[in-house]
Amino acid sequence: MTDADADGDADAADDGPLSAAERAELVELRTRLTAVEARAARPRKHRTRSFFAVVLITVAAVLAPLAVVAVWANGIVGDTDRYVATVAPLASDPDVQAGVTKRVTDAVMERVDVELLLQQVAPADRPRLEAALARLEGPLTSGLRGLVESVTARFVSSDAFDTLWTELNRRVHQTVDEALTGSGDGAVQLKGDKVNVDLAPVVEQVKDRLVDSGLTVASRIPEVHTDFTVMTSDQIGKAKTGFRLLQLMGAWLPAIAVVLAAGGVLLAVRRRRALITAALAVAVAVGILGIGLAVFRAFYLDAVPASISRPAAGSVYDALTRFLRYTVRAVVTLGALVALGSWLSGPGKWAVKARTMWRSGIGAVRGASGVRTGPVGPWVHAHKTWLNWAVVLLTALAFALWDHPTGMVTFWLALGLLALLAVIEFLDPEDEAPFDEPAAPGQRESPTPT
Repeated sequence: MTDADADGDADAADDGPLSAAERAELVELRTRLTAVEARAARPRKHRTRSFFAVVLITVAAVLAPLAVVAVWANGIVGDTDRYVATVAPLASDPDVQAGVTKRVTDAVMERVDVELLLQQVAPADRPRLEAALARLEGPLTSGLRGLVESVTARFVSSDAFDTLWTELNRRVHQTVDEALTGSGDGAVQLKGDKVNVDLAPVVEQVKDRLVDSGLTVASRIPEVHTDFTVMTSDQIGKAKTGFRLLQLMGAWLPAIAVVLAAGGVLLAVRRRRALITAALAVAVAVGILGIGLAVFRAFYLDAVPASISRPAAGSVYDALTRFLRYTVRAVVTLGALVALGSWLSGPGKWAVKARTMWRSGIGAVRGASGVRTGPVGPWVHAHKTWLNWAVVLLTALAFALWDHPTGMVTFWLALGLLALLAVIEFLDPEDEAPFDEPAAPGQRESPTPT
């Protein structure tokens, strides 16, 4: 040993034991040095592995948006409860209510001979009908139209319409697949370039309420079938095959994308960097899908025919793509969190500083609280790595088993993971004095050396 080394050791001894923050920083520096030495010892030529790793990660990123759409398509068509949950809120949407009111009113008035109906009103019912029409201004035809419209509007805004809408969509869900594949004669049908819902049950309810209003001859109005368009596009017919394919692949495409991404990471020479790249690539690709949904909405509404209410069409589009947008946000959030977590656990300069601040902060809180971990501390310290991995895997399992997690669900799961990791770090006081067993009865505890 040289004199300089001896002097250095003496100085270190004079300085006393290292603090928790200094010890953590020393461990991080040793980790970084080990990583640098390992990279220097690796062969420099891994072009084949790197090439296939890039290919696998790229294919996974390309498949990620398709996987998201496939899950949505499979849920809309294959899950009745999911479909009903998607379309049920439309019954309370003001734009949809206005669109249904106008469509039913137009259909009734197109099939009604106003003069003939009024002549057929029984004398006993005329006072009540005249009282209803007197509240409406304008000619007789306009007055009757106003009556039909007001009765329809009251029904459409009632709980009865909510129930009817839900029951109708639940009953005809089995025809949705046929509608999207161009066949079927159910209440949901594909006609040309439109997906329509038959409002005949709504018309029947309106006829009954017109009779209650005094227009008893409304019961003689023949059965009226009128369509409420929920989707229109020149590309519906062309997209049928692709939609059906995505529906069939809904259960497999996400798993394929995950396996390809994992294979690319495992094949890469620098796996941490590959994991960060894969997570960000998937997040960006799915984020582009989210942007595409917003852009397509504007083009879709511009292409809606004048006969269809644009506000109602926008509400229907938003409802049908609601779970798709939730999934997009969840995947983007998850990708960003995985990339951030991978970077923070790496040997980078700023990552090391962040971890040092994290441990120092928790150590300061532990010291200020005066909490003693007792025998728990050494056990946590001995199993800290396994405990950290356990909470990470449990969080990942919770995310995988969550039914259609949203971006906020993903964020709160990540926040819960961070809290659990903080608890583990809090229970691992590396600078705490060893735990002493309680003194036996009759024995005096030896004073703690200062």
